Amino acid sequence: MTLVRTTTTAVVSRVAEYLRRHPFAVGLAVLFIVAGLGFGTLWGQRPEGLGASPLTLSRDRQWWTPLTALLLPDSWTELLISVLLALTLLAYAERLMGALRTVFSFVVSGVLGVLFGVGIQTLAWSWGQIWARVDARGQIFDPSIGVVGAVMAGSAYAPALYRRRIRLIGFSLLLTFTLYGGDSDSVYRLIAALVGLVLGVILTNGRAKAAWHRSSYGETRTLVAAMVAVTGLGPLIVLVTGVGTGPLAPVVAGLRGVDISGIIARCSKAATAHCVTDLSAALATGTGVVLMSLVPLVLSLVAAWGLRSGRRAAWLLAMGVNAVMAALTGISVAVRELNHPSDVATIDRQFPGFSILAILIPVGMCMLLAITHRRFAVRASRRAVRRFVLIIAAAFIVLVAADMALVLNATPAGFWGTFGDTLRRFLPTAIGHPGSRTTLVGLPRALHRDVGGLYWMIFGAAMLGLLRGRSVETADEVDRFRAQLRATDGGTLGFMGTWEGNEHWFTRDGRGAVAYRVVSGIAIAVGDPVCAPEDAGATIRGFLDFCDTKAWTPVFYSTHEEFVPTFRSLGWRRISVAEETVVPLDRFELTGKVWTKVRQPYNRGQRDGLTTLWTTWEKLPAGLLAQLDALSEQWIAEKALPEMRFTLGGLEELKDPDVAILLAVGPAGELQAVTSWMPVWRDGVLIGRTLDFMRRADGAMPGVMEFAIASAALHMKDQGLQVMSLSGAPLAQTADSNDDDAEPDSIKLLLGWLSRVLEPAYGFASLLRYKGKFNPDYRPMYLFYRDTGQLPSVGLAIGRAYLPNASPSEYMALVRSLAG
Repeated sequence: MTLVRTTTTAVVSRVAEYLRRHPFAVGLAVLFIVAGLGFGTLWGQRPEGLGASPLTLSRDRQWWTPLTALLLPDSWTELLISVLLALTLLAYAERLMGALRTVFSFVVSGVLGVLFGVGIQTLAWSWGQIWARVDARGQIFDPSIGVVGAVMAGSAYAPALYRRRIRLIGFSLLLTFTLYGGDSDSVYRLIAALVGLVLGVILTNGRAKAAWHRSSYGETRTLVAAMVAVTGLGPLIVLVTGVGTGPLAPVVAGLRGVDISGIIARCSKAATAHCVTDLSAALATGTGVVLMSLVPLVLSLVAAWGLRSGRRAAWLLAMGVNAVMAALTGISVAVRELNHPSDVATIDRQFPGFSILAILIPVGMCMLLAITHRRFAVRASRRAVRRFVLIIAAAFIVLVAADMALVLNATPAGFWGTFGDTLRRFLPTAIGHPGSRTTLVGLPRALHRDVGGLYWMIFGAAMLGLLRGRSVETADEVDRFRAQLRATDGGTLGFMGTWEGNEHWFTRDGRGAVAYRVVSGIAIAVGDPVCAPEDAGATIRGFLDFCDTKAWTPVFYSTHEEFVPTFRSLGWRRISVAEETVVPLDRFELTGKVWTKVRQPYNRGQRDGLTTLWTTWEKLPAGLLAQLDALSEQWIAEKALPEMRFTLGGLEELKDPDVAILLAVGPAGELQAVTSWMPVWRDGVLIGRTLDFMRRADGAMPGVMEFAIASAALHMKDQGLQVMSLSGAPLAQTADSNDDDAEPDSIKLLLGWLSRVLEPAYGFASLLRYKGKFNPDYRPMYLFYRDTGQLPSVGLAIGRAYLPNASPSEYMALVRSLAG
């Protein structure tokens, strides 16, 4: 009983807190329910003088209807959607901008959305547009109009992560409903969203516009995946809701083939031989038409699921689906026989140029996918590809053979004619002409009718298996490299070799390994070779021989000075590219003058009620996980250059179960800072951790990063670890290195240029000075290379590794720096 009572009290407390923080959102949701029940709109009643339409405003002068229409849902579905939106997105907007601004945004964006919508609808009506004529006399009751407008206004106050998601996904949905459904509600909602967007900019004085500047790789994947999924919903909107007066609705007709309801309506007026033929074809289609109509949606959703994980196969699928949709739309418009001529002609008159718009939507998605293609570089393993090809090929052969056997057995026909008819059934209905003259009945008829849709469902399932399979960098190889790190010694930066984008080479005896990535024919080994000290020479020489067989130019990047003798014996040269800051934990103390710059913020954090959480990604509470995503995206959005990769980890690298995360959390539960710590193993024992990911929230306590790092150091010291590495700052050094075997120019010019150009955006030199507060030992890290003549291409490869999406102008600047 005590447990039940405690749980009930906790639930009541949370509900009370929710009501306190979102009074308008909750009150509005209750008002929707009461109004819908009280005025009977939930049962189909349309009370006079409360709904909005061109006639109520222009003829009846009912000026209040744009406001009352925002308070009455016209169906149970509309009520459910409006209440859910109010209690989630509108509540979030209210928490961001306050109740008064939310009320103002709901009223202003909703009323203006209706007024502008009515004006557009009146103008369209005068031009004879279909959607305007259909809905002009019907009153609009739709609370979601004002809710959507207020949410878009509130998005201006949101962090960069949620601002982009709300706006891009929101407008994609609104446009899809408008272009496919074409009803007045969809048009009004879209206009209200645009008004809310402008209103948000006005309320924030334009402060939020910079947050659109940049997004992380992971967030780009998420947004592109969402847009692919949303644009694929168009056919489902028309097929399921039955609303299809929008300019892109004919696209569905091109997939759906013959419209039986339209045929019956025409034939009831004038029965002709053409009517009999069309009706027979329509009756023969059955569920196959539905399946084929849903193929674009299913494949788009499968592609979106894979795009979220950066899969190249999903990118190819999304490109293929949108390219085919664009082609089929053009064909269905150009070849009148594919649709009923009167339907095409009528709709084309009502929506001049709709065919161009219908083609531009999938073409635009193809362009978006092309622009962002580098974000989707995770390739499937050869085994997974072979399994996928085998499944879809076997399914195609079996289904084609089965269908042909059934048809030839039931209806005497030529082999090639039957073969051609069977193949057409795998194409969209409009092209495949699903009508059949066979006498099949029962299950054979169903298989013959639905063979195309069945195949594409199998294709989608096989694609899901491909996207869930291992990538080219298989789990076995990653696990083997990780085991090598544990068993031998990869240095303080060795764990970077497990990151996405790296490949792994192993010695034949299994005593050594090298993590590397190939950029433009340059094999860049990342960090130190992973092996016991006595095996270093053999491991390095073996990797160089391996690169020779591949015709790659090998270099070692961010490699420590203990390997200088080995490379010098090979006749290689070196140049210092960074300095690692390493803190021996046995001397980490917060007493004494030298620790003042760390002790003061640490003590302040404790006084201000900051707490720390030492955890891993999979154990993070959902609330802190969402805050971490938002914090990271805000940080990236404020950068002038793209997110850097290579030796700098991002959110994806935090998800590794061996990576520890330390969060600094404020007294109200707000995330103020986050750091991640990679493991350092030696001879099977965890001896330390290396700092990688480091983010600070806007408005956090001054010195919060010192507090977080000091807290992490104390925690590691309590665990008995020996060393804490604050990692290296790329392209930054405390002083010029004295490399007696390094070239004085060329690569130094390149790295110096990179350092100067990236410092304002990324602050590597400032970061190195900052780490000096922790009284570290400085360990130089080098670029080892064989031939001076290869330095220009090596420099460009390193630049591309750090900035894989750099613009051509930035690459030209690299070339000019080498020439000068």
